[in-house]
Amino acid sequence: MLSSIRKYLKALSISRRYFRNWFSADLNYLLFGKYLIKKIKPLIVKCRDGSEVRLDPRLYGRLLAGFVYGVFSDLRCRDRVVIASGSGIPLQELLVSEGVIDAIRLCWRYGSDCCWVKNGVRFKHMRHYILEVFEYNEYKCIDVRNRIVVDVGAGYGETAIYFVLNGAKHVVAVEPCPEEFRELLENLKLNNAVNRVTPINAALASRHSRIGVECPSGRVFVDTITLDIAKVVDVEGAVLKMDCEGCEYDVILNDYEHVRLFDEVYFEYHAYATKIPVDVLLKKLSKDYKCEVVSDEEFYKRHGCSKKLLGLVRCVRV
Repeated sequence: MLSSIRKYLKALSISRRYFRNWFSADLNYLLFGKYLIKKIKPLIVKCRDGSEVRLDPRLYGRLLAGFVYGVFSDLRCRDRVVIASGSGIPLQELLVSEGVIDAIRLCWRYGSDCCWVKNGVRFKHMRHYILEVFEYNEYKCIDVRNRIVVDVGAGYGETAIYFVLNGAKHVVAVEPCPEEFRELLENLKLNNAVNRVTPINAALASRHSRIGVECPSGRVFVDTITLDIAKVVDVEGAVLKMDCEGCEYDVILNDYEHVRLFDEVYFEYHAYATKIPVDVLLKKLSKDYKCEVVSDEEFYKRHGCSKKLLGLVRCVRV
């Protein structure tokens, strides 16, 4: 409680430093941005340099948080950038993901080519999924060297790029959401991974159809593919990775004949979405694989979820 009060007081002090109308801006943020989120409306802040900026309340909150944690060192309202580690970051980048502050603390930098960079790895925008893969090592259990990987739920390309950098022979990246898929293509180019990844804009299911999926922009309808793609890929020794918000249940339970073609299956289960215990999947897979839940305590802290509802499973053929 005392720590929260100190952070709040520090945020007030910081807002006074950068904004002339800091009191009304803070009040509106609390009323419309933090506690009455359904009535969200832009904040008009007057900066010390005389300029005015319309800010989404979430952006205002993330700005203050970045200053409180010492991640941001300056704000240039006229240029619409915040300064971190000597680089100017467009304010809109803070709206892309809540992970920007953590990314900067973990030494990711926003470069002059308008990309996030660390150790030679580049991404168009910072997403918390990138941190899960490259910083929190959610795929450290898989050895993909010289192996084919079918990457289901490839997102913005973070897992496909990770697998390529870790020696995968080739990656088939399946992602249904159009906007994520477009950014995936950009990120593959940024990391010179185009020739080692086959991107497919579709959803995975146990049968061919057209289904609705939830994407950042809302619900969209996309075509499905099945794991019969294994017929055109050399899956000997291959890895099947699935993070597809529940499709893992449909595929494992209803298309097991194709699942069992893979030497290793690694997936995130979403029991909260399907209302089916993960034990049902483990029982099915036990015919051919030795499986274990590999998500650790830090995983559950980050996701704020229990083992019954969410987790990572690794299955290796026996």
